[in-house]
Amino acid sequence: MKKMKKLTALCLCVLMLLGSFSCAVFAEEKEFYLVLGDSIGYGSGIINSKEACYGKIVADTNGYDYSNQAIPGHTTQNLLDRLEIDEVKEDVIKADIISLSIGGNDFLMNNLYGLMYDAMVVGDYSKFDEIGNKFYNNFSLIIDKIRALNSDAVILMQTLYNPQSGYLRAPYQQGADRINAAINRYSENNPGEIIIVDVGVALGDDMENYASDCVHPSAKGNEEIAKVVLSEIKKLDPNAKTEPVIAVKGEDIRNVSFAGMINSMGVFFHILSVILGPIYRFIARIPMPYM
Repeated sequence: MKKMKKLTALCLCVLMLLGSFSCAVFAEEKEFYLVLGDSIGYGSGIINSKEACYGKIVADTNGYDYSNQAIPGHTTQNLLDRLEIDEVKEDVIKADIISLSIGGNDFLMNNLYGLMYDAMVVGDYSKFDEIGNKFYNNFSLIIDKIRALNSDAVILMQTLYNPQSGYLRAPYQQGADRINAAINRYSENNPGEIIIVDVGVALGDDMENYASDCVHPSAKGNEEIAKVVLSEIKKLDPNAKTEPVIAVKGEDIRNVSFAGMINSMGVFFHILSVILGPIYRFIARIPMPYM
């Protein structure tokens, strides 16, 4: 009888130890944070992007496991294709939180000179509308693909910002507005599927938030994006931290030549608009004969 009691007590101790071990393992399990998209998500405005981009800041702040699968230059179509890669699919499957930065290159990689000519000289934004509509369709497919792999992850979709301060600011804003309108339209049509992170408002028109290439967020800009992402996460998890942990300070790129090219393009199209704009507007007012 005493032997049975000792054996029972021993078994109970083993079970308790196993239970404690499983609880410890469960307690140590970390949330998995994934960044998908383009050069903004990659951190192309800073030299040490792997250590200092906003995704890394968000992960370091709350101790998340982390993967960054963003690729500079990618459009929505590129991201759709990338979601077929096994490595990316595996990250999507295990992700608890996914940050999406995509859409800017749908304009930038789509005959930018032609778009700027139409917008600034002719005053025609019809191609902007076409790109915005195509973005909406591709973005819908992107979310469908993510949801097919992971129905539970929180998807944080970032709005576009406007890094321009010269003649290109107005047409650039037109492009950003169409992407942001499409994001809002998707959210309204699909309640609960995404959470919109308003990066456009967070970065605003403070030029210190943008790198010298006049396209990407600077080190300061990445910190600002991290803050607004963390703020949205806090709404979902009261225990989440919102004060960014900067483990490695970002170092801004030095790409003044590209900024010069962007500014020159703005000046060039502005001059064309002054010369040719009145002609196009005059022609537009001439009634077309019925055929």
